Amino acid sequence: MKKIFIIVEGYTEERFVKDVLYDYFLSKSIVVIPIIVTTKIVRDGANYRGGWVSYRNVKRDIFKLLQDNSIDMVTTMLDYYGLPNDYPKWESSSNCYKSVEVAEYAFYTDINSEKFLPYLQLHEFEGLIFSSPENIVNTLGVGKSTKLTEVKNHLKGHKSPEEINQGIATHPSNRIIKMFMHYNKPVHGTLIAKRTGLEKIMNSCPHFKQWLQKLSQQ
Repeated sequence: MKKIFIIVEGYTEERFVKDVLYDYFLSKSIVVIPIIVTTKIVRDGANYRGGWVSYRNVKRDIFKLLQDNSIDMVTTMLDYYGLPNDYPKWESSSNCYKSVEVAEYAFYTDINSEKFLPYLQLHEFEGLIFSSPENIVNTLGVGKSTKLTEVKNHLKGHKSPEEINQGIATHPSNRIIKMFMHYNKPVHGTLIAKRTGLEKIMNSCPHFKQWLQKLSQQ
């Protein structure tokens, strides 16, 4: 049985790994363990965790996990949206898929370990749940069937929900909150993903699918 650590940005991604990805990888004889990034180390007490605010913090956690001889791989599930200011230098492109690949390569080069596979989520976790507008509405908009058209409108002009991030402050989670103010990311996000199913998400989100396929081959 192989073991992979996944450094995640927060509790939403942690639940997604445990509730959605875990069984998928277990069927491939791989155990995936989510680790929420440490944002502040406290000498006397529990450390602060969660948030993609500093590349230095993530890098520190990665090197620490790589020292574990029992693991086969360390990977990440961090948002491409709003990369921290101290992230390694890279050149963006008008094509989001090319840009994220270049950003990930800069990440990989900086860590410089064969046991490290960087993954940046285009553009954030909520991009995945836009794979099923129906399940967004069924979960968040009970009795509001008219919302389905509004949700689907956010996919117009995009080949994949991963591409949703045009304009100012219109990243996927922001769009969902504007439509459903009661949206609770850790609770509703994972629930929608589970109802949608991993197969549909993978078929809708090529960058995400590529990541899972690479991990499966480890």
